[in-house]
Amino acid sequence: MPTTRTAIWRERTKSGRGDLTAMFADERVRLILPSRGGVGVEGILPYLDFEFIRRHPKIVSGYSDITVLLNALAQLADLVTLHSLLLIDFKPETPAYNFEQFFAATSSLVVPRPIANPPGMPIQPLVPGVVSGSLAGGNLTSLTGSLGTPYEIDTRGKILLLEETHEPVNTVYRYVEQLKLAGKLDACAGIVMGGCHECPDAYGRTYADLVRDVLVPLGKPLIAGFASGHDLYKAAVPIGAQARLDAGAGMLTLLEPAISV
Repeated sequence: MPTTRTAIWRERTKSGRGDLTAMFADERVRLILPSRGGVGVEGILPYLDFEFIRRHPKIVSGYSDITVLLNALAQLADLVTLHSLLLIDFKPETPAYNFEQFFAATSSLVVPRPIANPPGMPIQPLVPGVVSGSLAGGNLTSLTGSLGTPYEIDTRGKILLLEETHEPVNTVYRYVEQLKLAGKLDACAGIVMGGCHECPDAYGRTYADLVRDVLVPLGKPLIAGFASGHDLYKAAVPIGAQARLDAGAGMLTLLEPAISV
């Protein structure tokens, strides 16, 4: 007899297989907005027809567990996806910045367009340099879990976004080192570090220590403190779209729209 949690996971995965395919097939659907992250994406991926999705593109938005879906669609279906809001974020207390970012990404064709933090939240330039490439990444736990599968992230020549939540710093360190050992950090062109939401210090080390000690020595153009994912403020980052990172100036600029007409 499966546990209640296991049964819920299986039900979510089973229902997601058909529902997601039907959404891409339905011409009335313009936006696929998952209700939340958590768990379930890995069980859906093998059932997706990426060639069909390539021919029937939709706007897909989300973060957390949805990270793997966003990057798989970008890599295997040439679909620009949004590391942005989930359905649970559409509530009165959500900062206006989050909605402004989401609606700009889903409605604007204007480029170049900076993806800037909200006022009073400065981006931290850590390693200067200017690079261009398509955007990739998202939640660190999800990306690390995809390694060794057909859906693992491809970081070659890309600007890599990383963010995390509710993991102690020693666990975050382990995930970062795993990405490094897998060649994902050597392959990328630059790195954008989001926050680590409610990540407790461990062994006397902070999240900022980890970024400084592990990522800065790579010498890649690097910024930190970028509003994304699980943080209160959530930038809308188009995964798969071309962007330019001027790390010395702390600027991330979108070079192509997240949508097409």
